[in-house]
Amino acid sequence: MTPRDASDANNSRWSDLDRPPLNATALRRALVREGGHGGLYCDIEVVERTGSTNSDLVARAVAGDADEGAVLVAEEQTAGRGRLDRQWTAPPRSGLFFSVLLSPAEVPLARWGWLPLLTGVAVATALARSASVDTALKWPNDVLVTVGDEERKTGGILAERAGEDGVVVGVGINVTLRADELPVPQAGSLALAGAVTTDRDPLLRAVLRSLEDWYGRWRSAGGDPAVSGLQEAYAAGCATLGRVVRAELPGDRSIVGEAVAIDGDGRLVLATENGVQEPVGAGDIVHLRPA
Repeated sequence: MTPRDASDANNSRWSDLDRPPLNATALRRALVREGGHGGLYCDIEVVERTGSTNSDLVARAVAGDADEGAVLVAEEQTAGRGRLDRQWTAPPRSGLFFSVLLSPAEVPLARWGWLPLLTGVAVATALARSASVDTALKWPNDVLVTVGDEERKTGGILAERAGEDGVVVGVGINVTLRADELPVPQAGSLALAGAVTTDRDPLLRAVLRSLEDWYGRWRSAGGDPAVSGLQEAYAAGCATLGRVVRAELPGDRSIVGEAVAIDGDGRLVLATENGVQEPVGAGDIVHLRPA
């Protein structure tokens, strides 16, 4: 092999044999509805590199260039975002980074706030089944796994409006990140959690099928979280409930209390020391004590 050949090999899509590329053709064959009927997904596109799949798909939706069920997957994101515009970075092909366009027109707008929680249930359920890892949800948008005896964040969810009638739900999941690649000590990955598989193709299929299933149930119920079973499922998998937490709220306020429920609007209900139950609809949650 000449020096140039070696350089080309090192820069190829297969340069990290532990992290092969996704097979876009196989994903489409497995998940995309034929003839526009019978399922949620109308298109699955896999790109090598982009800033943010959410930003790209929101822009397409607003321009009228994407329909409900469009999925955009990136092998690498250079400007991935979490809540509050926090950065989400990871080595190429080390995780699943994708966005889905949803248009739940028949669901009242007031119930659209359940979509990030619905996505969390779908992701946690799929990973538990397909990778055989213990998963839990930290309200409102984190997916946790157990590494050793510690809960670590391995996934995050970000939902953004896309025009008048659309929502783009973005998901980032650390799959093969090694300990020396973790962005922060509190992060984890499926590999570090002892997953039985880190093959991203079947993992992505499992997550997208689970999302399709939960979205269908929720939409058929008119977005009602109780009738669809979503409220119960989220509470059952939520690691935040039963814990004493600190809610850091907009405006530099904070509340400390025991997380006792997820209400019908998807808010976290805290029981404070003065006997008041206060619902929290937005904010950062810090787990202070185990359940």
